[in-house]
Amino acid sequence: MERYYQPEIECAPREQIKALQDERLVKQVKHVWDKVPYYRKKMEEKGVTPEDIRSSDDLYKLPFLSKADLREAYPYGLMGKPLKDCVRIQSTSGTTGKRVVAFYTQHDLDLWEDCCARAIMAAGGTNEDVCQVSYGYGLFTGGPGLNGGSHKVGCLTIPTSSGNTERQIMFIQDLSATILCCTPSYAAYIGETMKEMGLTPEEIPLKAGIFGAEAWSQEMRRDIENTLGIKAYDIYGLTELSGPGVSFECSAQTGMHINEDHFIAEIIDPETGEVLPEGSQGELVFTSITKEAFPLLRYRTRDICTLTREPCPCGRTHVKMTKPQGRTDDMLIIRGVNVFPSQIETVLLNHGYPANYQIIVDRVKNTDTLDVQVEMTPEMFTDNLGDISERQKELMEGLRSMLGLTAKVTLVAPKSIVRSEGKAVRVIDKRKI
Repeated sequence: MERYYQPEIECAPREQIKALQDERLVKQVKHVWDKVPYYRKKMEEKGVTPEDIRSSDDLYKLPFLSKADLREAYPYGLMGKPLKDCVRIQSTSGTTGKRVVAFYTQHDLDLWEDCCARAIMAAGGTNEDVCQVSYGYGLFTGGPGLNGGSHKVGCLTIPTSSGNTERQIMFIQDLSATILCCTPSYAAYIGETMKEMGLTPEEIPLKAGIFGAEAWSQEMRRDIENTLGIKAYDIYGLTELSGPGVSFECSAQTGMHINEDHFIAEIIDPETGEVLPEGSQGELVFTSITKEAFPLLRYRTRDICTLTREPCPCGRTHVKMTKPQGRTDDMLIIRGVNVFPSQIETVLLNHGYPANYQIIVDRVKNTDTLDVQVEMTPEMFTDNLGDISERQKELMEGLRSMLGLTAKVTLVAPKSIVRSEGKAVRVIDKRKI
């Protein structure tokens, strides 16, 4: 079990980490040049050869990859290993355009599961724990990744997948599950259901939760922690890079440690592509330096965040990324104002509303409209229209202060917004329909 907390790597001096990254990057660039004609062509168009990349200081010379490239090269165009050497695919949900399909050798799977095991151990997991994995299984990376990581730590693993919430709660109680892994919106729903069943946090055996795959605010974290009586940890990853476990929170919860022995992170200006100084907010870019079957170099995640090397109380020295502050492609531009759903969620939770809401954007007579539908709790629900009107005005003021524009707020009855067992559908942008 102890091998999945690896202080010789996770707590290594910066110079040692960089030397390892330099060595692995040079090797990976040569591998991609030799085995991935699609990326080799992009390098040739930019006038770059493997000999130009001598260390991670030269990373900026390489061309970017984007989701558009992955769709153009679909399905086999970015493979770095023959099909006979690959043992698994995983895939994105494919909500826009073609699905992104990622390939794995057995070695890739082992390294991915190692990363997830580190995340579980950073959340306090040991081989004494019972880990309930309520992420979806199948093509979605959440279930398989945390399942494999849980096995490597030595936890008793309950592979419930998502859905059937009453059964989820039964297993949590009957098998004394101590760690819950799922999306934050599903964790909130499980907590809400437990509360309706009359269960108090003291009666719930869980001690920790590892939640990712969608944006969630600090306010939502506290709400989940209070309802389930746990400490909630963030985990980050992309199917394109492997899945969850690219980075994860430790007990200090001052950012997510990136597994720098497997990934090199950069922050760029999303408009110009220029690499920004450390501490700047910008778009996160990842280079995979150990992946064999699907080795992406300088992949643009579209996530907006900041990197920091401030010393961490946990002793880990790997760079930390902040929770993504939004996405360059999910960002809403409403009447010329940049709006992130996380800003709206913060206002709602600060006013005591649960994280069950939908943002509806439309265009009426050439003017953008923003309507936020917010679900009330049973305690708030009333047929007093004057009271509801006052509550809506309060939220409109809060949103105006946060966003700098006016939004319509509609309070709706409890349970009237459809629940999600996977990623919650927060935004309906009718301007694109």
